[in-house]
Amino acid sequence: MKKIYFFLLISVSAFAQIDRVEPPFWWSDMTHNEVQIMFYGKNIAQNEVTVSNGIVIKGIQKTENPNYVFVTIDTKNSPAQDLVFTFKNGKKSFTHKYTLKSRKENSRFRKSFDSSDLIYLIMSDRFANGNPNNDNNDKLFEKANRSNKDGRHGGDIEGIIKNLDYIQSLGATAVWPTPLSEDNDERGSYHTYGQSDVYKIDARFGTNEDYVRLSAELHQRGMKNIMDYVTNHWGYKHWMMNDLPTYDWIHQFPGYAQTNYRMATQFDSNASAIDAKNCMDGWFVKSMPDLNQSNPLVLNYLIQNAIWWIEYADLDGFRVDTYSYNDKTAIAKWTKSITDEYPNFNIVGEVWMYDQAQMAYWQKDSKIGAIQSFNSNLPSVMDFTLQEAIANGVFNEDKQEWRNGMVKVYENFNNDFLYPNINNLLVFFENHDTNRLNEIYKNDFKKYQMAMTLIATVRGIPQIYYGSEIGMAGDKGKGDGDIRRDFPGGWNGDTNNAFTKAGRTEEQNKFYDFTAKLFNWRKNKTVIHNGKTTHYIPENNVYVYFRYNENESVMVVVNNNAEKQTFKTNRFAENIKNYLSGKDIFTEKTFDLNNDITIESKSVLILELK
Repeated sequence: MKKIYFFLLISVSAFAQIDRVEPPFWWSDMTHNEVQIMFYGKNIAQNEVTVSNGIVIKGIQKTENPNYVFVTIDTKNSPAQDLVFTFKNGKKSFTHKYTLKSRKENSRFRKSFDSSDLIYLIMSDRFANGNPNNDNNDKLFEKANRSNKDGRHGGDIEGIIKNLDYIQSLGATAVWPTPLSEDNDERGSYHTYGQSDVYKIDARFGTNEDYVRLSAELHQRGMKNIMDYVTNHWGYKHWMMNDLPTYDWIHQFPGYAQTNYRMATQFDSNASAIDAKNCMDGWFVKSMPDLNQSNPLVLNYLIQNAIWWIEYADLDGFRVDTYSYNDKTAIAKWTKSITDEYPNFNIVGEVWMYDQAQMAYWQKDSKIGAIQSFNSNLPSVMDFTLQEAIANGVFNEDKQEWRNGMVKVYENFNNDFLYPNINNLLVFFENHDTNRLNEIYKNDFKKYQMAMTLIATVRGIPQIYYGSEIGMAGDKGKGDGDIRRDFPGGWNGDTNNAFTKAGRTEEQNKFYDFTAKLFNWRKNKTVIHNGKTTHYIPENNVYVYFRYNENESVMVVVNNNAEKQTFKTNRFAENIKNYLSGKDIFTEKTFDLNNDITIESKSVLILELK
């Protein structure tokens, strides 16, 4: 990647025009009622600005770049209406209409995703091509090329909408597509984490209106739309990058310096200042300029953009990319601003660390964070330590040793006391950045069953990655493109259509049927959603735990031993109590809880106690 330089383009033109207005409109009756509107146009800062309808301008901020002016208006108690901004320079003037819209009913108290949900993660470009007509766009560099595993393949919003019945049939109740905003990089733009316009859906995915329609289609099914939001960086093709509002809109050293990726420097009391700075301020990669959230203009821009998308697209939650790489004080303000506007809104942050105390630091109201007087305000974090145990091959460890086998899983939950809200942890065994489970375990169906049963029945919010439910594999060692393969049947001409029972192979149906049965059972099990947990030290590589509440109890048995195991039930008397039998949800076989239980090798039981 060639080195990138950023210049402020200054003109002495006597007259201005408006090229961009962000946010493009707002709403009445918002908690965030002081709206800072960015007007962009050649020498626009040379103008005096006024607004109609008695609206109060709270502040006008100009920067060293005369092509920007930030105008803050107070919309408190203002009805939905059209406003007129007037820009005047001497005898010349021009106007711009700005709309305050009416909010959707009960928008403020929208229900978000929680532990009752199953989240289905989609690599948006690789799931399904519902509209081949938008595969390419004259204004966007990269063109579709399915033969390039690192290129754009044509998956889009229409492809997701057309296959919502399939997603719902799995028991999924929420969809998390990877980012859909415009990414105009010349290559590798399909993942869309290097965005070039954060108010616009990438035309190769569809339109803003298509994204709104996706939410509506999900809501008609009682499902939820989770946006993958990026606060840490934009792409180097973002429209601002050749004409920055301020030099410090992004972190410059000057120009580029890469992060050291050592996130612990954010709270390490022994860390050097330079290491902490380079972690937070360094760029994730050369093509992704690092945003300076400590600049109030940048922070407010990101807050308003996030709220705008929630309100406009009727969103149900955020997953925030690289959360812990942001300026931690600023990102805490960003998060709080959103949850102040939407008190029930859930946000899960990517805090990719392999230590429970370090992850717990980032969850809202953490006692660990409080040691440093820090509160991230972040409702949910991802359980990367559980993912690590599974991804490192725990189900290949046939024999239990002091630190091997199911003890690794057991010890993950030993540290639940560190988290302020264990039911609001996102649990998973893979995502779009990790090795595929079916690659790690060579499509061993029994090991798939153990992994999927685990994340379906422990505390937290389960998330699965598209295609695993039909046995899709992928080797990260071969590049990210291999773990982001096309879903079979998502493209015209695919010989294998895994979206339908008839189109799936026998092997694909075996994976699908198990997954659908498991998660459709989970959907209505409040005892799994928010019940308590008691687990028992694994013996002979058999891990037993109970999820229970006042009305119900479920006994989960995971036998990771290579041989059939028989165990006595009296060890679990404190949880079995007066229950007499347990019925397995898969086979419907009933087990007498007064007798020993035998379980086949590398298998699971989920027993509903009676």
